[in-house]
Order: sequence, then C-alpha cells, then structure tokens
Amino acid sequence: MEAYLFVHFKEKKSPDGEQVYFALSTDGFNWEQVNGGQPVLWSEKGDKGVRDHTIVRTKYGKFYIIATDLSLANHFYGKYKGDWENIVREGSKYLSLWESDDLLNWSEQRMIELGDEDFGFLWAPEVFHDLMEEDYVIHWTSALASNHFEHKSIYYSRTKDFESFTKPQLLYRKEDSGVIDSALYEENGKYYRFVKSEDNPKGIIMQKGTSLLGEYETVDAFSGEMAKLGSSTYEAPTAYKLSNGKWCLMLDFFGVEGEGQGYVPFVTDDIESGLFIRSDESFSFPYRFKHGTVLSITMEEYSRIKNGY
Repeated sequence: MEAYLFVHFKEKKSPDGEQVYFALSTDGFNWEQVNGGQPVLWSEKGDKGVRDHTIVRTKYGKFYIIATDLSLANHFYGKYKGDWENIVREGSKYLSLWESDDLLNWSEQRMIELGDEDFGFLWAPEVFHDLMEEDYVIHWTSALASNHFEHKSIYYSRTKDFESFTKPQLLYRKEDSGVIDSALYEENGKYYRFVKSEDNPKGIIMQKGTSLLGEYETVDAFSGEMAKLGSSTYEAPTAYKLSNGKWCLMLDFFGVEGEGQGYVPFVTDDIESGLFIRSDESFSFPYRFKHGTVLSITMEEYSRIKNGY
C-alpha cells in the first residue's frame, strides 16, 4: 500500500456537511481534498445525513462505507427537540451503507438494521476484519432501554458478506461511565482499542489485550500523554500505520466552535508503547476533517480516485 484515503464528513451547520467526503494523501501526512471539496456521496434515506464514516476493504475485493444515520442540520431542532438525549433514545436503529468494487462507482445507499427493540440510537460504526474467524466485526455505540439509556456502551455484530448480520452483543461496557467512539486494531498478535470515556477519566483512553473479545488493560503511558493536553474535548479516534512503520492516531478536537474543530494528529514509533505525541507541525490539511476513517490504498487507486472525481 502506498497511499491513503480519508472518508469523513465536515463541520458545517448546513446539510451538505453531513455527507460523504474523500481526502487523499501519498504519505499519510499531507492531505488533499477530492471532488473540489464537495461530497462524493449524498444520503437520500433516513435522516438524509451521515456522520462518523468508516470504510473497509474486504478480502473478496469489495469496499464498504458505513456511517451513522443522523443529520443535525436537518433534524436537531425539529424531531430531536434540540437535545442529544432525545437522539440517544429515539435516533436511528439503522446504519447507512454503500458498496463499491473500485472506490469510484458506488451502489445506492442501503440501510442496515442492527439494533433490536431494546436499542436506542446506533452511532459511530467501525469495522474490524477478524482474520481468526474470517469475518468482519461491526462495532458501534448505543444505550439500551433496559438500562434506562444510561452508560452508553460498545456493541458488535458479525458478518461475512454485509448482507446478513449476527444478533448484537456487548463488546465493552465501562462500569463507572459511558463509552463511545470505539476503534480496534491488531499489531503483532496484540489488540488495541481506543474509546472515548465520558468520565473517570473524561477523554480518550487506550487499552490493549491478547484477544479481540477478551479482557483489555488500560495503557497508562497513553493516558499520561492525553493528560498533557489539558483538555478532554477530543473524540472519534482513528488510527493508521504509516509507511515508515510508525502509527498515526487522529483525534477529533471539538473544543471550539466552527472551523477550529476537526482532527489533529498524534504519532508513535511503536503502538504498543502508547506514547502518541501530538504532531501538528508534520501534517497539512486542506480543512479540518470530522469523524472518519483512513484506508490504505495503492497508487493506482489513488490516481483513479483523484482523476475520477
């Protein structure tokens, strides 16, 4: 893999911000907008807006984009009455999905229902390719009616074909606070999980384990670096491995209004160490991306996307 594709949305108060955007990079540091900075896909179903995008390359050659079915621009002050708690309880039980063979030509939007009657809103989906089970683990954030919608937790469902999905199961619940925005990675037989903790501590935490669904422990070195930031207003972790073997972790800073929001980069020489150092000076962005995922691509795919849009 020689290049990178960032699938994301934009921080705008108009409906065009909550759509599917692409950005490209040949080194993972310097990013360029695609399609003149306009959406490459529009949501026409559900809330007619999508956020929290993830993208996965499957072993059988297809690509899938999955995103939260939510538009604050269209509905926050309408059906959600200006209150996030109403979204948590009454938001969509569906996720939006598009598929492609070439990253250029995409299927019509499809809505996949993963939550049963006990689930509130489903948001912040991510996909992990489980090589051991030869399937794909979709994990997301939800709160349950049976728990009075308290302590948001991470749930998961398995699929082999993105057509049929197993019944949702609990992946991670933190006993003393809610957790949202999970991201999972594997490196040298170890598993790494990033989540945003809503309290105790408030902010991003990193955990590691020896099995995907087993026990994880908190990485204290990572917590130490996060404490140096002096702010807990970060969310939506997404990470990718750079060509030099280092890892980049993007955290979405939401501590200010408007254009100042968006991803900021943290780099580590070794993901196991947890020593992610903020590295703004090494990166350049055409705009501040919002909650998305980075996919490693080939230079041929890079050129196809850049020229195709």
